[in-house]
Amino acid sequence: MHKYSLEEVNQMSNEDFIQKIGHVFEDSPWVAEKTYGFAELNGVDQLKELFTSTVFQASEQEQLFLLRAHPDLGAKLEMTDHSVKEQQSVGLNVLSKEEYEFFFSLNQRYMKRFGFPFIIAVKEHTKESIKEQMLKRVEHSYDKEKEKALKEVCKIAGYRLDQMLKE
Repeated sequence: MHKYSLEEVNQMSNEDFIQKIGHVFEDSPWVAEKTYGFAELNGVDQLKELFTSTVFQASEQEQLFLLRAHPDLGAKLEMTDHSVKEQQSVGLNVLSKEEYEFFFSLNQRYMKRFGFPFIIAVKEHTKESIKEQMLKRVEHSYDKEKEKALKEVCKIAGYRLDQMLKE
């Protein structure tokens, strides 16, 4: 993976920024498109803040599109390379039959309740702590959980940015 300097990012055209940086948000390049136009970045944290602001200022429809672009945890389906690596890091790619059934059942319950998949920055968790968070968060109100899920999406994008940008 190519690592970009802040200078390179600051010199990117809108099209390049969307293509090269926009994929930090799962199948949602619109976040980069709406964020582009900053004067000049002085650090990765500034870009993270700009992205977070874009996400939270987006319409309800855009936010739901962003959340729904994420795969179910532990699911056996096609995912972006980022998601595959992140889920592998905590063993969600090698679940026992019982674990798979647990995650599948809870993902279904969560999706039915909120209309988007359970999202968590797996880099901060273990398989067990993810289970605990799923059980806790499925009881949240819609508004509380949507806000939490959007914050988790921004954390995930932040980790991805840390991997691709050098200061």
